[in-house]
Amino acid sequence: MIETYHDPARSVGDRVEDLLARMTLAEKAGLMFQPMVAMGPGGRLAEANEAFGLPSTQHLVADLFLNHFNLLGSVDDPRQVAEWHNGLQEAARQTRLGIPVSLSTDPRHHFTENVGTAFRATAFSQWPETLGFAALRSPELVQEFADIARQEYTAVGFRVALHPQVDLATEPRWARVSGTFGEDADLSGELVAAYVKGFQGDELGPGSVSTMTKHFPGGGPQLDGEDPHFAYGREQVYPGGNFDHHLRPFEAALAAGTSQVMPYYGMPVGTEYEEVGFAFNKGVITGILRERLGFDGIVCTDWGLVTDAEIMGQPMPARAWGCEQLSELERVVKIIEAGCDQFGGESRPELVIEAVEKGLVTVDRIDVSVRRLLREKFRLGLFDNPFVDVDAVAGVVGRQDFVARGEDVQRRSVTVLTNKEHILPLRKGIRLYVEGVDAEVVAPYATVVDSPADADVAFLRLGTPFEPRPGGFEAMFHAGSLEFDDVEKARQAAVYAAVPTVVDIHLERAAVIPEIADQAAAVVATYGTNARALLDVLFGDARPEGRLPFDLPSSMRAVEGSRSDVAFDTAEPLFRFGHGLSL
Repeated sequence: MIETYHDPARSVGDRVEDLLARMTLAEKAGLMFQPMVAMGPGGRLAEANEAFGLPSTQHLVADLFLNHFNLLGSVDDPRQVAEWHNGLQEAARQTRLGIPVSLSTDPRHHFTENVGTAFRATAFSQWPETLGFAALRSPELVQEFADIARQEYTAVGFRVALHPQVDLATEPRWARVSGTFGEDADLSGELVAAYVKGFQGDELGPGSVSTMTKHFPGGGPQLDGEDPHFAYGREQVYPGGNFDHHLRPFEAALAAGTSQVMPYYGMPVGTEYEEVGFAFNKGVITGILRERLGFDGIVCTDWGLVTDAEIMGQPMPARAWGCEQLSELERVVKIIEAGCDQFGGESRPELVIEAVEKGLVTVDRIDVSVRRLLREKFRLGLFDNPFVDVDAVAGVVGRQDFVARGEDVQRRSVTVLTNKEHILPLRKGIRLYVEGVDAEVVAPYATVVDSPADADVAFLRLGTPFEPRPGGFEAMFHAGSLEFDDVEKARQAAVYAAVPTVVDIHLERAAVIPEIADQAAAVVATYGTNARALLDVLFGDARPEGRLPFDLPSSMRAVEGSRSDVAFDTAEPLFRFGHGLSL
């Protein structure tokens, strides 16, 4: 006779309760952790230390009863990832209860490459960062993108998206701005609702990818713009008393049905809430998210709140801000008491078992989280069909029309800030001095010359300025000043003086560039646009439609004088939210 939890004819509620009654404490504890894994050589399950120094995947599945995993590394061979995924599901099926794996991922459809936040698109279709969608202000376009990303994700086995990110970009120095929908709460709310619908559908089901909306209750107002991945950035401040304003995009995501929520690392300072990281914070997780907003989905912590670790050779203490003095066991108890269901980036189920055995947490409380976690697996159809069709992958991932659509949106998102004497669009065949673009990409449009003195026009591709940080991991977070130093300003000025110059600046944050706006012949902003797509715009083969998704400050003094939690608070911005010229 088939067990109730294996019977697709029974209701999700009946199947959850049947399976829950069969589970040991160890199996329940395993469900509450979501560590990182990577493929082993040749696409097999990794042995200990074969990939990123991580434990054996088989050990995590068979011995620790874990069945939620976050895949590290780029997807270069989608078929191999699908085969690996099926091997992982087979390992899970061999456990006592055969609970299938939920495989999650950070964003993989854009340009950012940071092991802690996102992976470059590689085999997937490539689109602008979410700031680029904010520049186009189209919920319909966002939903179309999310639906395409959903198809590509599910083809290789990803069923949980560790995104969208709906923090408001009210502190322009923050390193995570590029993953947001910008500075405006209403626009962010409209776009995140479309994003959730595109990934999940009208309701979570067998074709869905579950969205984990982050970083509750809004990670934008970081003190001095520093990031709480690191101890010096742990404080989140609200000098404008604007705490509730940052909840607005989350309210829109919840109304759209987002299945999961991730709190951020930061700790609120100077508010009515306890000064501890948000995942430890009962007033925020239970008081606001659960009770005031009525969310009964999964709350998964951000990665690494309990255990000290090493990332890319850099020691990374647990991000237990405000709780550093607590033991690992006490941290686990406080996170559960706060109202969280799952520990991101951890594989320490023995701590949950110890907490129950010592009477620090009840089995009934553990069951509340386990029900939520099981319910999602059943709704996603994982118990009925956890495997993917390996032969179908090539027809979905990187499909030609998906790739073409992504490039089209890259072009459309380009934002023209200035265009003196209508230098844009450029005339094809001109002599062009270029920086930041390979000459062979430029060749179909213009003749590349080696010096500004020999050019009709110069073209510079620049990134948003930042202050380099040490450490292999920390260096990936671009923070600090938003203006170029005096040496770089002088170098650029020599080009501007020599020849009319078009400047593209990739805005991963709100750059401070008054000198460029003053001296360059034209300035455009991009948010993830490949060189060929950008040249199509500059030479008139495509029409830019982008509008700024945030204010561009006029000076660092204005940035430093603004309130981190208040939108559009920098004095006399150089360009305002919504600015963008047509060609």
